[in-house]
Amino acid sequence: MFRIITLNVNGLRSAANKGFFTWLAKQNADVVCLQEIKAQDHQLIGDHFFPKDHFIHFFSAEKPGYSGVALYSKHEPKKIITGLDFPLANTEGRYLQADFANVSVASVYMPSGSSGEHRQAQKYIFMDEFLKILKNMRQESHEYILCGDWNIAHKNIDLKNWKGNQKNSGFLPQEREWLDTLFDNVGFVDAFRVVDDRPDQYTWWSNRGQAWAKNVGWRIDYQIVTPGLRDKILSASIYKDERFSDHSPLIMDYNL
Repeated sequence: MFRIITLNVNGLRSAANKGFFTWLAKQNADVVCLQEIKAQDHQLIGDHFFPKDHFIHFFSAEKPGYSGVALYSKHEPKKIITGLDFPLANTEGRYLQADFANVSVASVYMPSGSSGEHRQAQKYIFMDEFLKILKNMRQESHEYILCGDWNIAHKNIDLKNWKGNQKNSGFLPQEREWLDTLFDNVGFVDAFRVVDDRPDQYTWWSNRGQAWAKNVGWRIDYQIVTPGLRDKILSASIYKDERFSDHSPLIMDYNL
């Protein structure tokens, strides 16, 4: 069994203070993908950020206290790739890939467009450039597991208030169509939905109102895999017993 956990930590230091690394030590995960670490390497002071027997890689944004991704693994990667060869992915620390013998695992942090039209335009640029790269991945014989916060809810089932959010970033028709293309045309697989087709399975909740208490959430965190791994997906769960962030960890097991 090969266990992968992905979580947008909304600040790695903040998540650590909320007990994230204590919880993580009990999970027996092979790879952990983190997003929005909001820290440079030199700011991560303390042994808990660097658990023993792990290979640890960070790819921080150039802007302090913003974005950034991390990857922890029990197995030494053959190769580490940072960025995606276009500026938005590189300067904002949005992609970190670890290559292993039979699979590559990446931590992905798609931009959000919720802060305004400029950022939504930047998000569309990212989507256009990333899709070209994803299409190239499908031309390879190698398998990929792309984990992280994609900042798009795909179907009506993937957020509670879908009717009221059709004009909001994260559930815009163009964003949802982009995922349609990724899954239906390019051939990637939404691994969670292979093993769990239930409604009300969310990974992010707004801090406004009683969203968490009432489970008024969005499923915007994914593990997206190449089709050769579809029959290797064993199970999926969203951990909600503790809160380390405004997101919850998505835990998936594979027969690898």
